[in-house]
Amino acid sequence: MSDLDLTSPASYAESCRRIANRDFAGLSLAEAQAASDDYNAYPGLAGLTPPRSLITLDDYLDDDLRDRARRAVLEGLIFWEHAAAGEATRLKLGPKYLIEPGQVAPNGSPPLLPLPLGARHLWQWVLEMTGLAREAGLDPARVLARQQLLLVVNEGARETITRRILAADFLGLNPENFLLLTQPAFYGLTRGPDGWNFDPATPRRLHNHGQMAMQKTMDGQIFRLDRAGQIHRLSRADFFGRLADTADLVSYNIEDLDYLTRALDFETIGLALGLADQGFGMTMEIVAQNPDHPVKGGLCAFDPALNREVVIESFRLRDLAPAQISHLNKNFNHYPNPAQVFQKLHQEGLFMPVAVKDGGLYFQPVQGDLNFLVKTAFLTRRAPVALRSWKSAEDTPAALAAMARQDAQPGFAALVGLSK
Repeated sequence: MSDLDLTSPASYAESCRRIANRDFAGLSLAEAQAASDDYNAYPGLAGLTPPRSLITLDDYLDDDLRDRARRAVLEGLIFWEHAAAGEATRLKLGPKYLIEPGQVAPNGSPPLLPLPLGARHLWQWVLEMTGLAREAGLDPARVLARQQLLLVVNEGARETITRRILAADFLGLNPENFLLLTQPAFYGLTRGPDGWNFDPATPRRLHNHGQMAMQKTMDGQIFRLDRAGQIHRLSRADFFGRLADTADLVSYNIEDLDYLTRALDFETIGLALGLADQGFGMTMEIVAQNPDHPVKGGLCAFDPALNREVVIESFRLRDLAPAQISHLNKNFNHYPNPAQVFQKLHQEGLFMPVAVKDGGLYFQPVQGDLNFLVKTAFLTRRAPVALRSWKSAEDTPAALAAMARQDAQPGFAALVGLSK
């Protein structure tokens, strides 16, 4: 039985309080922080070895799989998720979705379109979807109208983001298929005379993308807007029914800079569709560590105790330095047969690592831990590229260069102009 009650955000929060009182009973906040590395650590960490059986994408694909992927996209059989709730704490620029190039571009830099990062992700997807439809001799408006997209936002940015989506007329999607999820923030837990409780004196923080994944499985959390801006909430049964009608859920990471000029990856979609036939419920793309600028992230390794590859999030790696992580999860995941995957998640929940920050204890579950719940394929490319993501100020020049390449694409500026 899961430690988590995933009926609602409130029942999830109560589960967090209960876990803290069970696992950190009698400890002060400082003692809980001292114990957190051991608490979070992955069992058998010292016995892990480099991955042995990654699937090389290039060897698996053929024209039939690529064509199958294109047909699935055109027919609306892919469910698109854009995770854009992050707060960019290391960048100190507020919600990642709303970061505009003018906030970070040095004086004298070439002008970039005044388009925030989240909107850039969505419009890039529309640009490539439009091009795909035209290549197939189809009406782009009809192809867009049959797509289903879930945009995950945080509470503080929701009003601004939804206002812009309404102004852009849902970017050409059917409003009934443009879904949203508001990821809540939680106060930190502190210990008093009656145990651990949420403390309003602490900052409210997100519980990471694992909480977002679990929240999707709760009743009434997914919603849509009509053109008047009214909210219509979906039942859990309705949302799971939509998932059951799709062949793959693709989860995009808003930090990925390569995405800004390549949103539709027919190779990984084709592979996911092919692997679904073999019972796989998840595919995770693995990339090489950047030796010149090692970054923290999910470690891909072989676990002899499980006799298979796993991805272990950085919370569970104790003091392992980024330079010691040779293979990283790109945070670009596919979930073939998504209704089955998220039903499993709803039943079992995820491991709940903790972090002590700003005077409180916060849980930090990660979406990638789904690889422990379902049969997962780990894929790489014959010429793997290093991870390119915008996490800190050091990455900002690369982010601005990626935005410049995006702006230079034929038709991109004109397409974005539709939202003005």
